[in-house]
Amino acid sequence: MFQRTSIEGFLGRTGVAFTVFILAAFLGPQPAAAATCDSLLTLKLPDTTVTSAETVAAGAFTAPGGRGGGGGGRGPSPYADLPAFCRVALTLKPSADSDIKVEVWLPMTNWNNKFQAVGNGGWAGSISYAAMAEALRRGYATSSTDTGHTGPSASFAMGHPEKVIDFGWRSEHEMTVKAKAVINAFYGSSPKYSYFTGCSGGGRQGLMEAQRFPQDYDGIVAGAPAVNFTGRAVQAIWLAQASHMNEANYIPPAKYPAIQNAILGACDALDGVKDGVLENPRACKFDPKVLECKGADADTCLTAAQVETARKIYAPVLNSRTKREIFPGLEPTASFGTLAGAQPFGIATDLFRYVVFQDPNWDYKTLNFDSHMDLTAKLAGAHIDALDSNLKPFFDRGGKIIQYHGWSDPQIAAGSSVNYYKSVVDRLGADAVMRSHRLFMVPGMAHCGGGDGTSTFDMLTALEEWVEKGKAPDQIIASRVVSGKVERTRPLCPYPQVATYKGSGSTDDAANFTCKAP
Repeated sequence: MFQRTSIEGFLGRTGVAFTVFILAAFLGPQPAAAATCDSLLTLKLPDTTVTSAETVAAGAFTAPGGRGGGGGGRGPSPYADLPAFCRVALTLKPSADSDIKVEVWLPMTNWNNKFQAVGNGGWAGSISYAAMAEALRRGYATSSTDTGHTGPSASFAMGHPEKVIDFGWRSEHEMTVKAKAVINAFYGSSPKYSYFTGCSGGGRQGLMEAQRFPQDYDGIVAGAPAVNFTGRAVQAIWLAQASHMNEANYIPPAKYPAIQNAILGACDALDGVKDGVLENPRACKFDPKVLECKGADADTCLTAAQVETARKIYAPVLNSRTKREIFPGLEPTASFGTLAGAQPFGIATDLFRYVVFQDPNWDYKTLNFDSHMDLTAKLAGAHIDALDSNLKPFFDRGGKIIQYHGWSDPQIAAGSSVNYYKSVVDRLGADAVMRSHRLFMVPGMAHCGGGDGTSTFDMLTALEEWVEKGKAPDQIIASRVVSGKVERTRPLCPYPQVATYKGSGSTDDAANFTCKAP
């Protein structure tokens, strides 16, 4: 490396043009000059139209459809604290039938030199503005997509197989590639690190990215991932049939408290702490028959028919012919209301109506859990399920995954995350997986949040520490927050470890717990 004096002496003996040449050679290739926000309107990218590029002043953003993005309402804007940013809207057409809307937000100042894409839930159909706002607050350039259609139903799939592919995986990858190009054009450099975060459908999207496009991201937070999207739909129809083929089998919500009280009475103390939360629900062996009515029907008991329904809710769904497991049952503390409620689960019926059978009038009572399974896998699972256990290409390039799931999830059975994680371990080995992929099960948490457990935590910071500093998360501290007040903290442990009370001190303090194998 040259000394400063030698450089100055050398340059002093050269002309200006030669000086510029020597500096360029000495300093190496330099990033392209940064662009202005409005100039991005002329950016040319394959299969892409930039439909708008505008600077949004600090606190001035209003989401389409109202202040929260989902309708009107009074009160302060949830976006009032956003910094100024460049808002870019794109339309992507990777196929003749594609119409994928994407937004990319770029901080005007204090960019952290990183990119965070955010996922969707359900059938998507809209930009995830709230999640983008959270990424922007942290200094990220961020992006989201509507996955290729508008509206929360799957009606877009009728006669549009390319749109099913867009929803299943293509929109997220195309968004990623184009968003990175926009970032590079605006700042004159590519992001140093790229992350994907999402829960439910967004968790599925993140794992799909790792499976199909291992080069897209350095780290992924996948919460309650709908990895077995079709299996969950089959389970929902299975439970709808179990509950409504004969209405005597239906369990009304008035009976839910009696069921939960019986479960907690039988199992709450198994983890050493009686706190209304099961640290390890798999240790709870609960048979609903203990609640069978001894006399007249009442809200405090289950009829014989309802006992059988409850048993089906907790049991895995099996192929009626091969007896192969299609999807795991709900865990003991999960509510019945979503999958065994008064009406079939809409995300599930949409899959069969619009994707599999292409019939808006399809009757959920006609689904056959043998003959219709191959058709479901072919038309939907091949594009939407994210079950590929070969994450080696992602791991080999240094990619990290933090996966989490609430044990009391009433919408996507927690066992589906356990099953997927185990499939990766079975394929690649426990040591290799622990170096790159960790699953954190959250006791008492419902779907992506809520419930009776410690459901407030920061997975992204833990992921940043792992990706950027090599610090693997041996535990993640979570809180139970009620009315803005922290009532309890507890460590979340990498599966299969569970938080275990040390035997002294407050059971509401995470410091008094350690992570141990059950």
